[in-house]
Amino acid sequence: MTIGGENMVFDNIEAERARKKMTIEQLAKILGINRRTYYAWVNKGDIPANKLIKMCHLFNCSVDYLLGLTLERK
Repeated sequence: MTIGGENMVFDNIEAERARKKMTIEQLAKILGINRRTYYAWVNKGDIPANKLIKMCHLFNCSVDYLLGLTLERK
């Protein structure tokens, strides 16, 4: 997936954000980060575990799914 000309490493995070009809700014605010940090995480794969867990709760899915290790949401 490409956003703003950048390739996304974690497509499922972006898919879940879109499914929830959330903007990047809204998700970043929930996570307590800024937009630039969000882009760095999803493009380079350096997401802190506590933020991954927070996204799993928000999106009601597993870490493995968010990281693209499985196609199963749960």
